[in-house]
Amino acid sequence: MLRRIKSFSTSREQREVLLLVLGGLSLAASFFANGRWWPDPAWIAVILCGIPILKEAAEGLVTRFDIKADVLVSLALIASVCIGEIFAAGEVAFIMQIGALLEERTVAKARAGIERLVRLTPRTARRVTAGGEETIDAQTVQAGDVLRVLPGETVPADGRVLTGVTSVDQAVMTGESIPVDKGPGDPVFSGTVNQFGAFDMRADRVGEDSSLQRMIRLVQSADAGKAKIVGIADRWATWIVVAALSAAALTWLVTGQLIRAVTILVVFCPCALVLATPTAITAAIGNATRHGFLVREGDALERLAQVKKAAFDKTGTLTLGQPSVQRVQPQNGWSEDELFALTAGAERLSEHPLGKAVVRDFETRYGRPAPACTDFEMVPGRGVRAVVNGHPVAAGSLALLESLGIAPPPETDATRICVAVDGQAAGVLTLADTVRSTAAQTVQALREQGVEPVLLTGDHAGAAAAIAGPLGIREVYADCLPEDKLRRIDQLQSAGQPVCMVGDGVNDAPALKRAFVGIAMGKTGSDIAVDAADIALVSDDIRQLPHLTALARRMMTVIRINLTFSMALNFAAVALAMTGVLNPVVGALVHNAGSVLVILHSALLLKFR
Repeated sequence: MLRRIKSFSTSREQREVLLLVLGGLSLAASFFANGRWWPDPAWIAVILCGIPILKEAAEGLVTRFDIKADVLVSLALIASVCIGEIFAAGEVAFIMQIGALLEERTVAKARAGIERLVRLTPRTARRVTAGGEETIDAQTVQAGDVLRVLPGETVPADGRVLTGVTSVDQAVMTGESIPVDKGPGDPVFSGTVNQFGAFDMRADRVGEDSSLQRMIRLVQSADAGKAKIVGIADRWATWIVVAALSAAALTWLVTGQLIRAVTILVVFCPCALVLATPTAITAAIGNATRHGFLVREGDALERLAQVKKAAFDKTGTLTLGQPSVQRVQPQNGWSEDELFALTAGAERLSEHPLGKAVVRDFETRYGRPAPACTDFEMVPGRGVRAVVNGHPVAAGSLALLESLGIAPPPETDATRICVAVDGQAAGVLTLADTVRSTAAQTVQALREQGVEPVLLTGDHAGAAAAIAGPLGIREVYADCLPEDKLRRIDQLQSAGQPVCMVGDGVNDAPALKRAFVGIAMGKTGSDIAVDAADIALVSDDIRQLPHLTALARRMMTVIRINLTFSMALNFAAVALAMTGVLNPVVGALVHNAGSVLVILHSALLLKFR
C-alpha cells in the first residue's frame, strides 16, 4: 500500500511539472508571436494552469465557504479572459501554479512509523498452566496469567517476574542502551526483549492497557494539537479579495473604464505573496540538506525559528549509545593492567554489552587480544565466571559477588563491574556511555542563540547527572517513560516555550511528534523515531544543530522581507492601475517581475553559513 501511495504521489508531481513546462512554453510562444497567431498560444497556459485554480477555488467556496488566495486569482483570470487579455491570464495562472508546486513539494511527506510500531507487538505468548506450557495468541493473554519468556523472545505483556533472573533490553520503552538485570519482583514491559535467561512472569496489564499499545496510541495522537502554519496569502485572503474587489469596483464606477478594473484585479493577484514563503522554505531546505539534514515537514523550519527549548534524549543523541571503560580501580595488590586483563579475559565470551565494551576497550588500549579463558559460565542477570591465566575470576554485579560469599568492593553501583579473583574482591571497572565530542560545543552554541537545553532521558538520575553536569545542562528529567517525556514537553509548551525534541529511540517517537519540532538522529536512530520526526539529522553530527536554528531564523527574516516587498509592490501597482498607467499585460509583467525578485531573494538562503 505504501509503495502504491508513493508511486501515485510521484506520478502526480511529474504530471504537474509537465503541465507547468507546457504552460511556460505556450507563454513564451505567445510573447514572441505578439498577437500574430490565432488562437493565442497563451490559451494553453490558461487551460492547463488556470483550470485547477478555478476548480480549487470553486470547491472551497461551495463546500466550505473558504476564501483563499485562489479566489482572487480566479476572478483575475475570468476578468482577463472576458476582455481578451489572454496572455495576462496565462501569466497569472502560470506563476500561481509554480508557487503551489513549490509549496506541495515542501509539505509532502510519507510516514510508516505506526506500521513499524505495530510490528513490535508480540504475536504469541507461552502460558504456564497446571498441565504444562501452551502457546497462545498474545491478544488472548489475561491479567493474572503466568507467562514464560525464553531468551530472545519479546515480553508479551506488562507484569512482574515470578521466577528466574535475566537481562532485558528495554530500549524500546526507556531508551537505555544497556540491558537491565531482572529478578523476582522486578517489572517487565510489553515489547521489550529478553536477552539471556528464561523467566516466568505474571501478566498485570494486557492488550490495549500494555505499555507498547499505550505508546502506539501516543504516537497516533501526539501531533493532534500541533498547529500547522497556514500560508500567509491564504491567511490574509479574505481581506485581499475584499480590497481588490472594492478598488476595482470603485475605479470602474469613477472612470467608467472596465480595463482599469481588470488591471487592478491582475496586479492585486498575490503571486509574489504566494511565492514568498515556499521559495524561502525550499531554498532553506536545500541549505539544510547540504549540512546533513533531511527536512520531512514543509513548515518545520518555520516552527524551528520559534523554539525556546531544545530537549535532548541522552543515549544515542548527546552520547554515542556505546558504553566504555572510564576507570579501572584495583585492590588487594592487583595492578590496574592485571585487573583489566583478567576482567577482559573473563568477559571474552560474554554477549552482554558491558562485557563486550570491556573486551573492546582492553584490546584498543593495549593493542592485543583479551586473554583466553576456560570454564566460562554466564550467570543470567548477574555476570560471568571463568578461569583466566589460572585464576578463577567472577565479574558482574554486586549480587554475583554476594552469591559467592565474597565481600564486595566499596561504592559499587549499576554502572560498574565488580571483579573477584581467587575468591577475593579484586577491584571495580567503572563504565559509562561515551559523550559525543561535539555535545558541549552544541549545547553552548544553542544557549548563545537563546535556546535553553533540556535533558529528557529514560536513564536513572545518576547517569543523567553524569552527562548533564559536564555539558552545562541545568534542566534535567530522568527515569522518563514515553508518556513522561510527552508530559514534560506539554508542560514546557503550555508555559509558552516551544520545544524542539532531539532523539533517536522508539521511546522518543511520541515526544518527537508532540514537540513543536522533532529532530531524529538519522544514522543511529530507529526507523520509528525518524518517521515521527519533522527533520532527520542524516550524519548524526549534532554540531550542525545551531546552524539549523540560525538558518530557520534567517529564513523567517527573508520571508518577512519578501512579504513586505510583495505587498508594497502590489499597492503601488494598484495605484498605477487606477490612474490608467498600467494595462493588464504590463500590470502582469510588473507584478510577475516582483515574483522573480522574491525568488532571487529567497535563493540567497542557499549560501547562508
